[in-house]
Amino acid sequence: MELGAALEAVEGRGGGGPEAVERVLARYNEENRTIFRFDPADEDKRKKLCEGILNILEKDTKTSCQVACLEALRILSRDKKVLVPVTTKRNMQILMRLAKLDIVEDPLERVSEFPVIVEALKCLCNIIFNSAVAQKLSLELNLAAMLCNLLEKCKDQQFVDDIKCFDLRLLFLLSLLHTDIRSQLRQELQGVQVLTRALESSLSVRWTEEYKAAEDRDRPPLSLQETDCAIEALKALFNVTLDSWNVHSENESHQFRYMAAILRHCLLTTGPTEDKTEELHSNAVNLLSNVPVSCLDVLISPSSQEETDIKYNGMNMGAIQVLLDFMEKRIDKGSSYREGLTPVLSLLTECCRTHRNIRKFIKAQVLPPLRDVSNRPEVGTTVRNKLVRLMTHVDLGVKQIAAEFLFVLCKERVDSLLKYTGYGNAAGLLAARGLLAGGRGDHWYSDDEDTDTEEYKSAKPNINLITGHLEEPMPNPMDEMTEEQKEYEAMKLVNMFDKLSRDELIKPMGVRPDGTMAPLEEAVSQYHTNKQDSSDSD
Repeated sequence: MELGAALEAVEGRGGGGPEAVERVLARYNEENRTIFRFDPADEDKRKKLCEGILNILEKDTKTSCQVACLEALRILSRDKKVLVPVTTKRNMQILMRLAKLDIVEDPLERVSEFPVIVEALKCLCNIIFNSAVAQKLSLELNLAAMLCNLLEKCKDQQFVDDIKCFDLRLLFLLSLLHTDIRSQLRQELQGVQVLTRALESSLSVRWTEEYKAAEDRDRPPLSLQETDCAIEALKALFNVTLDSWNVHSENESHQFRYMAAILRHCLLTTGPTEDKTEELHSNAVNLLSNVPVSCLDVLISPSSQEETDIKYNGMNMGAIQVLLDFMEKRIDKGSSYREGLTPVLSLLTECCRTHRNIRKFIKAQVLPPLRDVSNRPEVGTTVRNKLVRLMTHVDLGVKQIAAEFLFVLCKERVDSLLKYTGYGNAAGLLAARGLLAGGRGDHWYSDDEDTDTEEYKSAKPNINLITGHLEEPMPNPMDEMTEEQKEYEAMKLVNMFDKLSRDELIKPMGVRPDGTMAPLEEAVSQYHTNKQDSSDSD
């Protein structure tokens, strides 16, 4: 009913002028505000309504009528099928003009126009998200440059948080959906600097040193608008900084250190709700994964007396503790490990691999000196127990990164890893690394020694190396057997393995001299060859 009335009004068949259009569209908007699925039978009517609305928006009309028209167009643009008449160069330019996306340097002064700008940006977000044609037109119309310009106009302006938020969301969508626009933002438009300034502004960062923001324990949480702006800036920066592992210039290094310092401040900031704080920190973690690891030393800084209580070796470890707490929270969720957990585990792994103080602080938290070894490593509620359980997770990517994290904490020493996890849990990592025979990884670490507790030293002779926990001595069932019985049981076992192998249900494997796995015959042959070469050289 409202659709027909709205179509009549915008086509001028109902009479009454702009006031009538505004009134009818306001009713349509109210009725369809939460609608995301549309009746296919009305598709043609909705297309005509879109065309009629854009014709009205092309003319000069009062602000309230423009807002009603744009709200209706935003609702209609949720349906991909009606966007064909909308995604023309002319119509995109109409919406860009209303959103103040131009190269004019005039500041945003007329507050009465702000609702129109916000609604026009919302329409562009929907249209670009749902239409490949609109995405191509965005490059032709240089939309990214206009958005960066509008973002600069928002600087130091009041009442522009909504404009800034949807400007950033549109930049995120463009950089996500169009690789050429992503490259344009990075190389031509100084997108990293523009977006970093927007993030800094959203978080209200105050600097005390070059890469150190002021810490105020009593500062209030961010508002919802500030949090949303920060999240959109983080998402856009993530796209623009993809493939940034190699820093080629001093200026790039400064830019990434500056960004990492802002992200440290972000981790120490809270949002209006627990869910918003987690979303903010999640996007900060994702972006930190793009920062070259050599620039992540700014996550820790020399600690002053009045700062956080979380210190290690005189360094402020507040941000690292937030990352550890975030990691444990994601583990406890028990789902979506690949999307939710692997980014923070990867980030912590690289930090530990490169920065000694971070590794030692995290190891003290995750792998403290062993005292009670009566339970298996995977049993319990400590962070170590939770990570060891992940080492046998069904998702290959999850178990690999969990094992890698613990391996790096152990300075890539096999004997140290086995002490904390047991051979059974670590076998997958060791097989992949060719370390089943022991040894250590390729990365160099400092020579500081691990010290065992007295409790561990006394229990060590009775620890089962496979399960990694203390077991009471079990009676040997072969003690009661005669030699003939032992021989019979041994041959029985050999015959069972032989049958399984012939039926190709199992393939007996062995460990080569280099520590990698191979079929048993090949592994034995290599050992004989090596032994013969060794005796020949003697």
